[in-house]
Amino acid sequence: MSDKSLSPDVPAARSAGKTSAWHRSSLARALFSLALVLTLGVMFPAEGAFFRLGTHQGAWRQASVVGILACGLLPVILAGGIDLSVGSVLGLSAVVAAKLSIHAGEPGWLSVLLVLVMGAVCGAASGSVVAFARVQPFVATLAMMVFARGLAKMASGGTKVATAVPGPDGVLRYVEVPPLFRALDAPVLGGRVAAVTLVFLAIAAIVGFLCARHRLGRYLYAVGGNEEAARLSGVPVRATKILAYVICGVCAAVAGICQAAQEQQGDPEAGVSYELTAIAMVVIGGTSLKGGRGGMGLTLLGVLTIGYLDKILSINAVPEASRLMLTGAIVIVAAVAQKNS
Repeated sequence: MSDKSLSPDVPAARSAGKTSAWHRSSLARALFSLALVLTLGVMFPAEGAFFRLGTHQGAWRQASVVGILACGLLPVILAGGIDLSVGSVLGLSAVVAAKLSIHAGEPGWLSVLLVLVMGAVCGAASGSVVAFARVQPFVATLAMMVFARGLAKMASGGTKVATAVPGPDGVLRYVEVPPLFRALDAPVLGGRVAAVTLVFLAIAAIVGFLCARHRLGRYLYAVGGNEEAARLSGVPVRATKILAYVICGVCAAVAGICQAAQEQQGDPEAGVSYELTAIAMVVIGGTSLKGGRGGMGLTLLGVLTIGYLDKILSINAVPEASRLMLTGAIVIVAAVAQKNS
């Protein structure tokens, strides 16, 4: 009998080798995708618009809100789940943030706290249905998507929550944009980036730390890799799934606050189809839809790729319908590439 057959480290080494090879191939594909998109921008610069700094600043700003959603989706997908409700929770959060900050005149910190709690509750509800009722994540989050969108429309009365506030006599009076919204929409660092981009980077750093350096991250990878093996190893599978959805809900709430700040209003229709774009960002970066493989670095590459692609198509006046179709096609291509890797 050979020494290899006696060594318990051989299977682990083989597994680590496969994971390392998968990560290298995923990183290579993500970098190639980003390079391909940037090359597309060079080939179709829209009369030089692509080479202007303002275009890149706009791309980062536009990608930041959906990028926050992608950060929240990462732990859910690592655990083998999916969350289709993030766009609706974003819309609900935007409405509630606007109602609190504009109409009610609440201080910014209180508005943020209440909206974050609401996002966490939405995530916990979805996660509990998945973990305890064993409903498929697709079905559970689809239900939350419909519920949250309906709640947003009910809370807003079916109209945008703007700075025009109706008085007791029905006459509209205009109030100032709240300081919270001005701060989140303001350019910082000498006007080089938008504040919302810094919020996105902060969220990415926090979620990235949780996934890569915290015990929760190890649990997420274990559950996504093999749920039954994780359970037998003592991993709290149900709690891990619920926490993943709570993080996703909180990120959707942050994205909703940023969206309301950028638009200076709460739109109950905000975030429609954002879940598709956010999932595309995670998948194009290389995170496996089967769970157990991926990371924040790959997700950031996906955010840049989709963000720049959308900006390039926008400056070249490509219709939104075509952009959505292209995003859907990208998800399919990325999923097929993962299956064959």
